[in-house]
Amino acid sequence: MHTHENTVRLMPDVATQAQPHLAGALDWVGMDGIEVPVLFDAGDGTVQRASAQVGAFVNLTRPDRRGIHMSRLYLLVDEYLSSRPVDANTLQDLLHAFLDSHKELSDRARLSIRFDQLVRRAALRSDNSGWRAYPVSLEASLCEDGFRLELGTEVVYSSTCPASAALSRQLIQEQFAKDFDAKQPLDHSAVLAWLGSEKGIVATPHAQRSVARLLVRFVDGAPLDLIHVLNQVEQALGTPVQTAVKREDEQAFALANGSNLMFCEDAARRIQRVLDADNRIADFHVRLEHQESLHPHDAVAYASKGVPGGYGDGRA
Repeated sequence: MHTHENTVRLMPDVATQAQPHLAGALDWVGMDGIEVPVLFDAGDGTVQRASAQVGAFVNLTRPDRRGIHMSRLYLLVDEYLSSRPVDANTLQDLLHAFLDSHKELSDRARLSIRFDQLVRRAALRSDNSGWRAYPVSLEASLCEDGFRLELGTEVVYSSTCPASAALSRQLIQEQFAKDFDAKQPLDHSAVLAWLGSEKGIVATPHAQRSVARLLVRFVDGAPLDLIHVLNQVEQALGTPVQTAVKREDEQAFALANGSNLMFCEDAARRIQRVLDADNRIADFHVRLEHQESLHPHDAVAYASKGVPGGYGDGRA
């Protein structure tokens, strides 16, 4: 009877067979959409388990080899990501393991991880709170220029158009002029009642759901503090979408929108200012998308740190 070891040894491995008519080196070979649980501390000290989609790749330097050992990549992904919290050290170790498993075939490795991170957010005024799921993407590579790691996420917020607000105020002024004779003294109670009626808000500025898509590269040794980045961006914008909402929270949100009128350019500069001042961030790229309610196309702005050779050099 054959042992398991002998059976495996006798199995053919066509990936090692040369294909002279198809010889050539390949930039990246691997797998995408690997399903695996990941452990991640978003910055609050709590390690959360999430269901992730992982891409694992190495290059193929030898034109005489038909393929790589994909099962080795899969097993290494399972070994490292199922048992160790995801941080820079874990990802760098995993990429080195990719290359160690393909010593004669590869000299570059790449890894992508995509999952949602749940973060509890307090209501604006009431004592309630609720969960927000923030998409997280981690892109790590190990190449001739060393280890590189990027964190991506999104912030969804409300944006009220400053131009529309100005036009609405003009219409309200005109309605006031029609309803109150300039030659007559104003009655305080009548004006107060008018302001609380539909005539007192005859026009409203348009607002829309908006998205800030962030890509951040931290300085070496800095933790992947997702919550800190989210807090900075949401505070700079002033109008992130809410979870639990009672009437007092909705009123506070209306007040926040009225106090934070912004074009997409304004939003981009607000985020640019706070991220540029963070010494833990080496570089960043931001795409702002205001999904307009006035017309079917979106208003878009981009911003970056402006590091030479960084995200801002021709990136869109």
